[in-house]
Amino acid sequence: MRAEISFAKSLGGILFVGLAAASCTTTTKPAATAAKTAQVQPAKVTFNYTAKDRDCLKRAMYFESQHSDEDGYLAVGTVVMNRLTSGAYPQSICGVVAQEKQFAPGVMTREVKSQAEPQLATAADAILMKGARHPAVKDAMFFHTDGLKFPYNNMHYVTVAGGNAFYEKRDPNGTLQTPAPLPAYEVAMNYVPGESMLPPQFEALIPSAVPVPLPAPDPMSTASTAQMHITAPVTQPETSIEPEPGMPIAIPTPRPAYDSVMLRGDIPAIGG
Repeated sequence: MRAEISFAKSLGGILFVGLAAASCTTTTKPAATAAKTAQVQPAKVTFNYTAKDRDCLKRAMYFESQHSDEDGYLAVGTVVMNRLTSGAYPQSICGVVAQEKQFAPGVMTREVKSQAEPQLATAADAILMKGARHPAVKDAMFFHTDGLKFPYNNMHYVTVAGGNAFYEKRDPNGTLQTPAPLPAYEVAMNYVPGESMLPPQFEALIPSAVPVPLPAPDPMSTASTAQMHITAPVTQPETSIEPEPGMPIAIPTPRPAYDSVMLRGDIPAIGG
């Protein structure tokens, strides 16, 4: 009897130990990992540019890099973009390039040789459409012909490209003395057709080729709802639209020259 009791106790002990061991080795399944929060991309600072701005960029790259190569073009183009995004210069590419006593004389008027157009176009589109920058130019907004020396101690040189030495203005502690430009990844360039850059005070003008009759004033209301009598559809170019006798005709005025329009703020008019 004692043997049976002892055996029963031993068997119970074995079962208990086994259950205890099983409970120790069993691990709770990890909770489902929470979905990673999508990283919010910071909004880019958008600058508009027109076909004329693209031409101004190409002109600066061409005349300032001594007609060199894409490396020289990209270096000068980076300086233009650094100035544009620094906030210390005009807010358009043409405004930056045409600023008095900053870039080569005649940069806006001299002839660009057709042989250079392919490389210039490639460099300009890389900057405007792909956000390309010359990596060695860094935050430089200044350059001069390589080989020249000046008695200033704030000229921190960063690279030489296209026959020019590029430098940042820094104090003895290494701090930039000019507003830092935005890095390329924070800048978005938005192409805008030239006409849409006109200020809102320039109303849409009626083409002079299609005279449009004005209805007689309606004494019963401030806005006339009288119907206009048109002898043929406007879509037929061979049929002219004649006004009714005695009605005044809207005579369009010439569209303002694009080059004479103030595009933004205090940017001076640019001659092309």
